[in-house]
Amino acid sequence: MNEIATEVLKQSRRSFFRKSATGLGAAALGSLLQADSAHAVKGPHLPSTAKRVIYLFQSGAPSQMDLFDPKPDLNDRRGEELPSSVRMGQRLTGMTANQNRLCIAPTIYKFRKHGECGADVSDLLPHTAQIADDLCFIKSMHTDAINHDPAITFLMTGSQLPGRPSIGSWLSYGLGNEAENLPTFVVLSSKGSGRPNGQPLYQRLWGSGFIPSEHQGVRFGNTQEAVHYLSNPAGLDRESRHSWLNALREMNELKLEETYDPEIETRISQYEMAFRMQSSVPELTDIENEPQSTFDLYGEEAKQPGTFAANCLLARRMVERGVRYVQLFHRGWDQHVNLPKQLPGQCKDTDQASAALVLDLKQRGLLDDTIVIWGGEFGRTIYCQEALSPTNYGRDHHPRCFTMWVAGGGFRSGLSYGATDDFCYNVTENPVSVHDFHATLLHTLGIEHENFTFRHQGRDYRLTDVHGRVVKDLLS
Repeated sequence: MNEIATEVLKQSRRSFFRKSATGLGAAALGSLLQADSAHAVKGPHLPSTAKRVIYLFQSGAPSQMDLFDPKPDLNDRRGEELPSSVRMGQRLTGMTANQNRLCIAPTIYKFRKHGECGADVSDLLPHTAQIADDLCFIKSMHTDAINHDPAITFLMTGSQLPGRPSIGSWLSYGLGNEAENLPTFVVLSSKGSGRPNGQPLYQRLWGSGFIPSEHQGVRFGNTQEAVHYLSNPAGLDRESRHSWLNALREMNELKLEETYDPEIETRISQYEMAFRMQSSVPELTDIENEPQSTFDLYGEEAKQPGTFAANCLLARRMVERGVRYVQLFHRGWDQHVNLPKQLPGQCKDTDQASAALVLDLKQRGLLDDTIVIWGGEFGRTIYCQEALSPTNYGRDHHPRCFTMWVAGGGFRSGLSYGATDDFCYNVTENPVSVHDFHATLLHTLGIEHENFTFRHQGRDYRLTDVHGRVVKDLLS
């Protein structure tokens, strides 16, 4: 092999493109959405209807038949055994597999039809009900996973097994950054009043997997100091810190020339981003200049850092400033028991702020190209876990059907898509898998999911693995 070929192989892709002012380098860079993105999607981009995403992930799995998918005919069948013809031998979790009976537990909550679209929404979600005409309800979601960890990992990465890049990392890799002084991908979390410690959150849920680590999510904290160690140490002013970082960069560049390790490039760029965030993050998180009408919309809890309402407001401020993907995790939805006690609290935690976020984006002209997603990792069973009483019941995990809603970014508003059987147990119309949902999401962002790949250990990987179809009925 000649010396030129050897040198090209040593260089990282970014370094090679940067040093190629004409020819292949110029052509490749010209095809990227962001010229300075370290890595970009291979293959053509489609026309897009969205630029950014806010994912309100309800960790623990909200009960679809108590919130969005009413089955009023079951009221007369309370306490009856779930027919075997409905279950069809489908597996149960270890928590209910040994129960003597699987007793039907109809919802105790009232439903009404809302908006011109006539969407069914529980009385537990009065604010969400008011924006029904802005939402696309997907009632036929289904997943392959029956337990929380693999199910959440599946929705966040497209695989039940750890190690794959998360959605936000894929979008950072494919679309680049719009914000010069903020990360492409930010993660927020909050605890609800149901089972706030029910499911742990692992860093791999926003990790970059085998994609370069510059694309992983940056997690913000739940206190006044949103990002730890961002402030200068005592005795070090901004000018001195900048000088120190320049010296560190020069050392890293020397090491890069020696080892050709692309992760060193990541380290350089992340130090630079951290320096810029010293001024951008305090401005981002300072909500004192927000008018009182903002807090009337989101609720007074939006003034308390770390609450779901505060994180929704922060998400709006982030996308205004060009953050590409904001991931909110709200814990507490795992109602195996005491559902009538826990579920209303969870809804109160999230209902007003979720609706406020959609309305706020809409009135600012941002909803047209921003997607808001609301939903958990799977559904809940119509049968009761443990004992069923006149005033109390709980529900087990159920992967066969669940409901999510999506707003903005090219999704059809006022649509209720798909249907489940009379027991809210199986999808009967227009099933949508996790891979289908990912493919459709990427489509709205201008990415053809089958061509959106990253080569790792000799194989081309993608968010949708080897599955997925764009559900065009969901799109306007």
